[in-house]
Amino acid sequence: MTVFTADHRPAAGGRPLVAFMSALFAGGWIWDHPFAALADAGWPVLRTEEPICGVDAKIAGSVERLGDALMEAVDAVGAEEVVVCANSLGGLVAIDLAGRFPDRVRAIAVSGAPGLSADPDVGLNMDRRGDVRLQGEQFRDRMLAALFHGEPLFTDEQVESTAQLLRQGSAMVAMARSIRATRTYRVDPAMDKVTCPSLYIWGRHDRMTPIEPWLELVPRHAKTEFVTVEDCGHIPMIERGEVYTAELLRFLDRVTG
Repeated sequence: MTVFTADHRPAAGGRPLVAFMSALFAGGWIWDHPFAALADAGWPVLRTEEPICGVDAKIAGSVERLGDALMEAVDAVGAEEVVVCANSLGGLVAIDLAGRFPDRVRAIAVSGAPGLSADPDVGLNMDRRGDVRLQGEQFRDRMLAALFHGEPLFTDEQVESTAQLLRQGSAMVAMARSIRATRTYRVDPAMDKVTCPSLYIWGRHDRMTPIEPWLELVPRHAKTEFVTVEDCGHIPMIERGEVYTAELLRFLDRVTG
């Protein structure tokens, strides 16, 4: 049994599997636009369904273990080569997997990854024991403001499903450990190990994980490409889905032949 359940759409033609990883507290639905578009274009695709804070805290608190869990889902559908697409914490997972499995990871597409800037104020309190506490409506309002540049685009159902998850003690522990993992992960040395083509696609107005340090770091590494999405915050695959998907398809066609 795998850690993540996954939505898998196979395709003929020998292309590598494009695997979309869910985010810290948002499930596979954040990938609705590119997932459907790539499947329609004949790409085999897979997305993990559970938010990261919805899995065991020992796994959620380790970038490496999260990567292993994603590869378990890839193995379960019989794929060998994979392109990893990930947002936020998942972006660190994609970088780490590319460094650890250069023979399997053909390319990565990363957006909104943490690790190079201070944690934003989104209405979370972390005490000395590493527990996380929500500050009521402040969390909802601040989080949505941090995620989107324009109007929040989560549906009421998506917001409520996230809220229900975060009311669970186990999810809060998993979130706390995930946040600690982003603070201790060494991004630059990890990127030194990546040899595959890498697309970094960032919202110009990302307040969760600001673009500036990534604009400085990414060009120092080989086979990288940086795309800035205008009028966009932390989740370009939702806020500017058509732009994100077009850039991803262009990148995939170029690097996979």
